[in-house]
Amino acid sequence: MTENNKQLEQQLWNIANTLRGKMGADDFRDYILGFIFYKFLSEKMHRYANKILEPDNKKYREINENSGQGKQFLEAIRAEALDTLGYFLKPSELFSELARRGNGGGKSKFVLGDLAKVLNNIEQSTLGAESEEDFGNLFEDLDLTSSKLGKAESDKNELIVKVLTHLDKIDFRLEDTESDVLGDAYEYLIGKFASGAGKKAGEFYTPQQVSKILAKIVSTGKDKLKSVYDPTCGSGSLLLRVAKEVKGVSGFYGQESNPTTYNLCRMNMIMHDVHYRKFDIRNEDTLVNPQHIDQRFEAVVANPPFSAKWSASPLFMNDDRFAPYGKLAPGSKADFAFVQHMVFQLAGNGTMACVLPHGVLFRGAAEGHIRKYLIEESNYLDAVIGLPANIFFGTSIPTCILVLKKQRDNAGNILFIDSSRHFEKAKNQNWLRPEDINKIVTTYRERKTEDKYSYVATLDEVRENDYNLNIPRYVDTFEEEEPVDLQAVSDELKSLEKEMKETDNEIKGYCDELGIKTPF
Repeated sequence: MTENNKQLEQQLWNIANTLRGKMGADDFRDYILGFIFYKFLSEKMHRYANKILEPDNKKYREINENSGQGKQFLEAIRAEALDTLGYFLKPSELFSELARRGNGGGKSKFVLGDLAKVLNNIEQSTLGAESEEDFGNLFEDLDLTSSKLGKAESDKNELIVKVLTHLDKIDFRLEDTESDVLGDAYEYLIGKFASGAGKKAGEFYTPQQVSKILAKIVSTGKDKLKSVYDPTCGSGSLLLRVAKEVKGVSGFYGQESNPTTYNLCRMNMIMHDVHYRKFDIRNEDTLVNPQHIDQRFEAVVANPPFSAKWSASPLFMNDDRFAPYGKLAPGSKADFAFVQHMVFQLAGNGTMACVLPHGVLFRGAAEGHIRKYLIEESNYLDAVIGLPANIFFGTSIPTCILVLKKQRDNAGNILFIDSSRHFEKAKNQNWLRPEDINKIVTTYRERKTEDKYSYVATLDEVRENDYNLNIPRYVDTFEEEEPVDLQAVSDELKSLEKEMKETDNEIKGYCDELGIKTPF
């Protein structure tokens, strides 16, 4: 990471802390990320409009919005901006303009009403456009009337103006097209909020260390991907991580049931300069109402909610995603329901990697039946990777990664990796170091057996274990203890006994001199 990246991240985090004392973590996350997003859209619009106006030797800020010529300019810019950027902002709606007015540069310092109107106008500008679904309700969690910002309207306004002013001073360096400085900083903030969000963090964020492993696995042997899909996409960190491992991704697809997290994901996509035509994120329950059911994806990554409840209604047995297995995942644990869904969406030439709790490896009943089907009938399971405990926000349980492929080069075996002891212990969490990540990925790609770390098991061996995938059955990590020299122990005990007698005699001598009884 460059010094510029670190500097920008720290600046943004400091501004976020301006709101920290006023409200809960979830709330101030939504506000600060929303304001950063608004500034990003504003600067993007400003730069784009100035570029269009270059032949006319004009600047966007100089346009008189109320004049006839000004209105013509704005209409022409609006049409091009909606096609290229997906949204439109007038000069008076730019972030820097509201920050200036809030500081007394205009007629009034009160900007709450103007700000609410501008945020609404951004969404309204996309109505009827191709980008309408991608920008709709993006700012709905940014409630400027909330008492969380202050009791009186003046208190709310003062706080918001303070945040806008601080943000306005920061250079987002959008001219740096070679790197994604702002996108990385935005991702950094999301991660920081996740680290303090406790159990809720799992709803919107997968730690980058785990994202890297999944991304590297699904991109193995490929420098471009036609599509990447995450059925429980959260803030989109997994989808975006995959893009960093290849030269290009043609399409990003995801589904997220939480409306706030769904908004965060779309913002994250746009902040990372993913064009609105290249991503399709939907806000629905994936198991109940899958939105991309007719599509197949070259890369599938996911970190589904661990052992979530679902209806497991018998009606799902008529669903093509579940019907072939003859069994549904239990209502108390939807882990395999997500696996079945992802397998259904996986393209023939694709790779799927998902994080799941260890229980999916050995639990019986319906889950055991589904596991057997994936191995025996489909032969899709390519690898099982055990991760250390306590590396996810909000839970300390050990987890695993399942890798599945429909066209396997190694159809006669399954690779098992036990990386549970390879980590660095941090203050509150365990941490996968770069060397730990590289070891997992290299072992997967080279598909090698390494003593106490990995094992390539034949399908016959898995059958002999009754399709139980518990990693210690295949990777022996037992450390044999040093043999005990009983004669040396005996000699040491005799020596200690002799020393104790000598000490007792010495104490007795002192007691006799003092004329007192010995304590033994």
